[in-house]
Amino acid sequence: MTTQGHPQLAPLPGARPGRDPDRAIKRGPRRVSAEVVAATQRDRLFDGLVHEVATKGYDNARVSDICHAAGVTRPAFYALFTGKEDAFLAAYRHGIAVVSQLMEGAYREAGPAWPDAARAALRTLLEVLASVPAFARMALVEVDAAGPDARRERDALLSSFRRFFADAGPGPTVAGVDRDALVSTVVGGIYATIRGRVAQGRAAELPQLLPVLTYAATAPFLGTDGAARATRPIRPDDGPSATAPCVSPSEATVHS
Repeated sequence: MTTQGHPQLAPLPGARPGRDPDRAIKRGPRRVSAEVVAATQRDRLFDGLVHEVATKGYDNARVSDICHAAGVTRPAFYALFTGKEDAFLAAYRHGIAVVSQLMEGAYREAGPAWPDAARAALRTLLEVLASVPAFARMALVEVDAAGPDARRERDALLSSFRRFFADAGPGPTVAGVDRDALVSTVVGGIYATIRGRVAQGRAAELPQLLPVLTYAATAPFLGTDGAARATRPIRPDDGPSATAPCVSPSEATVHS
């Protein structure tokens, strides 16, 4: 799945450098509205924050560092956010919304068969995170250091991923195995596996996890034979890789 069919999606935070010259506020006789200026500064601060947090860690990334990376003044930062945690939460929510929309699009477009849809959503998640390693590290690793509100956002995200299992069928009829708990366990295991690879600085390798994660996601509901049929590496006829909106080749290699 590509992002070409989703022009409405905003760029993923970290997909561009904060000091992107294409987003510089140009001076001249045609004044830019205050709303446009604020929106541009917000986007640049999101990018600056993601790169600073990914590079230095949440605790060591200072507001002054974020502002410098974004080319935005401290007064402008505090006009938009109450502080670093507020900015982190805003960037996290924005980025997760972008990733979720891409996954939902892939899930719908893959067709009616749930194993194909689940695999497509997983593939999109892995490839989008791999295309912006800085966001992957910020959202999966540094979120743990960003305070209780950020951790609650992460828990809400994991809960929201349960929707991709709504069409999976009832699952095993085994005494003592609750379906809701089973789905939570599968989601948590997938998240932990992805997070571990990102924490090791190996975000670029995430697409290689598609077979094992597809098997882990489908086996509890399809059985081993059904999961084996759903599981396979990426093939040329699967279509082009998914990337985050507006990601550039140079940015995709940062922090990988």
